[in-house]
Amino acid sequence: MRPVVCIGAVGPLIGGWRVSGEGIVAQLLKVLREFRLRGRNRPIQDELAHDHRHGLFLRARALARFGAFDLAAPLFGQAVDMDPTFDEAWEGWGEALDALGERALALEKYEMARRLRSGLRPGAPDRHFVLRQRGHFTAEILAYDAVVRSLAKNTLPYLARGNAYLATGQAEQALANYERALRLKPGVPEITALKGEALAVLGRYSDALQAFDAALAARPNDAEILGGRAIVRIALGLIEEADADWRRQLRLLQGKPSACACVALRMADYDAALPQLEQALVKEPGDPYWLLYRLTAWRRLGEPFDATNIPAIDAWPGPLLALHAGRMSVAEMLKLANTDSRRAEATFQLGVLAFAQDPNAARSHWQEIVDRSGPSLIEYAAARHELVRAQSSNAS
Repeated sequence: MRPVVCIGAVGPLIGGWRVSGEGIVAQLLKVLREFRLRGRNRPIQDELAHDHRHGLFLRARALARFGAFDLAAPLFGQAVDMDPTFDEAWEGWGEALDALGERALALEKYEMARRLRSGLRPGAPDRHFVLRQRGHFTAEILAYDAVVRSLAKNTLPYLARGNAYLATGQAEQALANYERALRLKPGVPEITALKGEALAVLGRYSDALQAFDAALAARPNDAEILGGRAIVRIALGLIEEADADWRRQLRLLQGKPSACACVALRMADYDAALPQLEQALVKEPGDPYWLLYRLTAWRRLGEPFDATNIPAIDAWPGPLLALHAGRMSVAEMLKLANTDSRRAEATFQLGVLAFAQDPNAARSHWQEIVDRSGPSLIEYAAARHELVRAQSSNAS
């Protein structure tokens, strides 16, 4: 099993109060260990089971724990058929096949799980720790269910389970856990901010803004909370207020070039973004997004570049690099933009490529992002800034 993602948030300070190794963290880890040793599980009507792929995973996991590997294996396979990126299901399938003596097939499933995990790109580095995590974390959520039952009057298990839910995009469940934690420990700014993040994912931006305001009243120099509030503000059309938060966040993040680059890109401040991207590429020279965003800054600043030196990368956003290099057509690229975030990234780059010859076409692309995409994307904020800039230019 992978390290439990939300234990990464456990340190000397949790939610604004100090904990010791003999306190709640020690209890939390003890219950998690006991859970794994005993193989405890909740009934199939667990709240995760509303998602059919997770329901299949839970059934398969329960059967495997009773030794019914012949029944578990096909269920893991069905979960994988529904979601080929479900790394935990690939791993469970491998374990079931291993137990059935199908070693060669099991190794194939293990290798697929390993490849999926190694290929997961963390979320934008200027965002909250929890939102930088990527994965399904179904097994972790089940483990936290056991912890909550054992430590029902402590805040940390609810916070940890809420973080696991938020990391997998299950914002309603995350919100319920954060609210339960806040009932046990009212006013904790870190949990209040996470509540704001969950509300933002649910599109409840006014409620989210109130949560972020409360958290920042207690922690005015928290870069992650400032970034969360900026995204909510821009979703509400409060662009100047969002920029005030991002400028403060940028000052607090100095020395972290990739995070600073993301903040500057959200404001479409390419002069500020470019040197940060150059530094990020020194640390991560093959990172395709830093290469793409550097191309974006070069084009928007009118800087010369050699298109023949743009590397060929198969995985996304490689097709966008190929588009800039002239090695791929727009139609070919759009076929590969098969998720909402990829379509937003593709549409933004079409605006960047169009701007020099046809500013109206560029603005049309950027307006499409604002109309159809989520405000947490870098491209959403950048598109809004590009449109405001265009309006100011037309007015003058």
